[in-house]
Amino acid sequence: MKRDEHFIDRLIREAQERGEFDNLPGTGKPIPDLDKPHDELWWVKQLLEREEISLAPSTLALRKRVEEAIAGIRRASSEAQVRRLVAELNEEIARANSRAATGPPTDIAPLDADEAVRRWRALKRTS
Repeated sequence: MKRDEHFIDRLIREAQERGEFDNLPGTGKPIPDLDKPHDELWWVKQLLEREEISLAPSTLALRKRVEEAIAGIRRASSEAQVRRLVAELNEEIARANSRAATGPPTDIAPLDADEAVRRWRALKRTS
């Protein structure tokens, strides 16, 4: 140990000598967002993004979920899959409609499975 070296500095130096800092993720790459203005909540925003947490009111989140589900229904590979996706979505809609929600009121009605199948068949015929 060097005479004027603090304990923590010694631990870091020894770890460097053992190569414990070699080949860490991001080595040799620029620090992300270093050129952006300082944001005190940067870590909160990264956490929300990484954990896929939404702060949108539940009714708006449901609308987005319905749009995503409809797109998924269009990509379905079978009629049975279309009906399963519609049933799952309708359960989610029913749950949302049966309780008080934050945000704008929900006016989303359950999907008609037969109509979804008809539209899916029509899409399959044209593609």
